[in-house]
Amino acid sequence: MKTRDYTPLLAELAEAYARHSPRSRELHERAQRVMVDGGSHSLRLIQPFPPRIARAQGAWLSDEDGHDLLDFWQGHLGNILGHNPPVVTAELARGFAGHFGLQTGFTDHLQIETAELLCRLTGADRVRFTTSGTLATMYAIVLSRAFTGRTLVMKVGGGWHGAQPWALKGIDFHAENGSGFQKVESDGVPITVTDKVIVSGFNDVEALEGHFRQHGEELACFILEPFLGVGGFAPASAEYLRAARELTERYGVVLILDEVISGFRFRAGDAGGMYGVKPDLLTLGKIIGGGMPVAAVAGRAEVMNLAGRSGGNRVKFSGGTYSAHPAALLAARAIMSHLAANEADIYGRLASLGERARQIMTTALEEEGIPVRCSGTGGEVLGGSSLFMLHFPLRDDAPLRRPEDWFHPGMYDQVLAHKVLDLALLLENVFMLHAHGAVSTEHTEADIDFLGEACRRAARRIKPYL
Repeated sequence: MKTRDYTPLLAELAEAYARHSPRSRELHERAQRVMVDGGSHSLRLIQPFPPRIARAQGAWLSDEDGHDLLDFWQGHLGNILGHNPPVVTAELARGFAGHFGLQTGFTDHLQIETAELLCRLTGADRVRFTTSGTLATMYAIVLSRAFTGRTLVMKVGGGWHGAQPWALKGIDFHAENGSGFQKVESDGVPITVTDKVIVSGFNDVEALEGHFRQHGEELACFILEPFLGVGGFAPASAEYLRAARELTERYGVVLILDEVISGFRFRAGDAGGMYGVKPDLLTLGKIIGGGMPVAAVAGRAEVMNLAGRSGGNRVKFSGGTYSAHPAALLAARAIMSHLAANEADIYGRLASLGERARQIMTTALEEEGIPVRCSGTGGEVLGGSSLFMLHFPLRDDAPLRRPEDWFHPGMYDQVLAHKVLDLALLLENVFMLHAHGAVSTEHTEADIDFLGEACRRAARRIKPYL
């Protein structure tokens, strides 16, 4: 197999992009003087520089260079109604006009109404709000360790649960030394924490059973996504998720379903319920905030109450200064209510648009001579899906079953997926990150056609270098 050297292509793309977006380049240089790498979230800081966004509405962005960009990143996949949806912005405007929304540090009726709504839609007994998915998963793990009195935490390879100590192991696949998903991904994390993290295989029932036989009596929790997010956009099989529930119950382990991405993505509620699986704890974020910083831990009362008086306040789950922020909960109540009231129409349309987006991208790239496969379908349980992730096989027989497949540099082209394609599409006024994204309710059939043509033009730039 010929080794692909994208150095000349990346240089060509970077030069073209610098000409295309001089104002964003100028602002990036300015930003680098006061912010680390020019921003506050590494994923957003694409090279050679990110577009600086001036406005956003629905499916489209406008950058400082005057370009209109068709966006499939959609707020870290959180903006299911598109950017600045009127159902949310109108509610915020009413609140602010009525002198409500910025009175941080108090309780109010809105918190009760939002909590009641979330519990009704997910089947949870109790909920506590916080401000990010990272904090939600961290608190869920702390609750689990306190509830069981055990120390070990288990996750799956490729699973992303935020930048918190128990989650910073087993994120990226390391083929070069045979460590796979067993590596700690950040300096500064105590080894006394990461040594307590067991990494199992996604959708591998046999491996899961083996890990429970070996560690079950010491495990505090098993945290996983019913729909694997940035680890590959793949649904858990019904067999796997039900095995996870049965094994956690057998060994007295807390089952945490991390639905920061999948919650309210496939229906107006949690995805686990579509499998008939009720976790002990559920973490939510992204979509439930309607574009505002809202996250939540929800679940069984006897576990959640460890953070309250009836549980002796054993777990210091305070959520932070901005937890249950009034303006944020105005947005949360508005979007969850809207999704619940319009569930059939919204999720049916999203599924249709998602399927067409996956088809049009793969067809366009294949017809221009770039072999590609696309994950993101909901599978046998979740059904239609608004998500997509592109993978570029290096050989015809490359499997596409699990993270160990699509992140293996000997099977799939990582540079093309994670560096080249994003920049080539940005030159065509399409924004996505690491070859993945989502459609929103505001994307149209014409937008999907635009995406297909952009993929064709990007492919023509790329093909000579394959």
